[in-house]
Amino acid sequence: MNSQQMLIGNGKLLDEDGNLTQAGWATRQVLDCNLENAYFYNFKSFQALRLKVWDYYAVTTPTHFFSFTLSDIGYMGMVFAYVIDFQTGEYKEETLSIPFAKGVKLPRNSTSGLSEYYKGDLYLRFNVEEKARTLSVRWPGFNGSSLNAELSFSCPPEHESLNIVIPIRGKRFYYNRKINCMPSSGWVEYQGKRFEIKPDTCLANLDWGRGVWEYKSFWVWASASGFLSDQRRIGLNLGFGFGDTSAASENCVILNGKIHKLGEVKFTYDNHDFKAPWKMISPDGRLDLVFTPFFERVAKTEAIVLRSEVHQMFGHYNGYIVSDEGERIEICNLIGWAEEHNALW
Repeated sequence: MNSQQMLIGNGKLLDEDGNLTQAGWATRQVLDCNLENAYFYNFKSFQALRLKVWDYYAVTTPTHFFSFTLSDIGYMGMVFAYVIDFQTGEYKEETLSIPFAKGVKLPRNSTSGLSEYYKGDLYLRFNVEEKARTLSVRWPGFNGSSLNAELSFSCPPEHESLNIVIPIRGKRFYYNRKINCMPSSGWVEYQGKRFEIKPDTCLANLDWGRGVWEYKSFWVWASASGFLSDQRRIGLNLGFGFGDTSAASENCVILNGKIHKLGEVKFTYDNHDFKAPWKMISPDGRLDLVFTPFFERVAKTEAIVLRSEVHQMFGHYNGYIVSDEGERIEICNLIGWAEEHNALW
């Protein structure tokens, strides 16, 4: 285990003056997300327009990727879903842009509560239960048909996750929880077909984000949730970009629900040709991966005060990682993604 700063709980994320109480990482959420204490403008009434919160869920199956998101970025809500067919390359995404996020509800913390949005017959509901997270989705008219889902993701208290607090200059910050490799069950209906989601082949992840960014932001995120040849669950969470990561990086491996923390990981990729292979190597020798994309998702948003461009590549990871106990684990054709995100938001 490398010597990065562990978060100590239980406590508050922010003090009364809007300063972070700690920076670092943990294997569970230990700090209360008291965003009401955020204080980075002299006029406190403007704070809420710069707060950004989201719940991004996704399920990786042997043949498809299903993703559902609720977000409130202050002056706008973004509710979106997308489906990727790995075999045919068919991809469809639908997004609702909601002024001032009216009707989007997101809970204070990642450990309990209901995230939801309703618009007539369309709704997305994400609920946190004691040992599972449940998703209920009805999206009539999605891709000219409909997208419906009833899903349950196993997440007992002992299932570890990467929780990180990253300072950003000007009393800004990023508070993030990434849960990988949640065994999934239920079903998804799309274009008149019903896809059975089974825990021995399908795994889910959550990207739970809360924070205040600089208006111009950039990051790279790489992730995967899958199985080794011996059926152990293996996950990746790697990234870099914004903020001060001197207290802890956001890099880790997840093996059967346990976090194996990594330090620095160096990325090499071509942002003029995202489909070229990416390389991810840790200087301490604990990770050496090549990511070979087979599909590119491009998502662009252009509004008066908001611009965003994401190149999310799906592909296969190959190489090795080394666990905290020193086990060298070979990674072979693990499906996952890597993305570059540039935003004015």
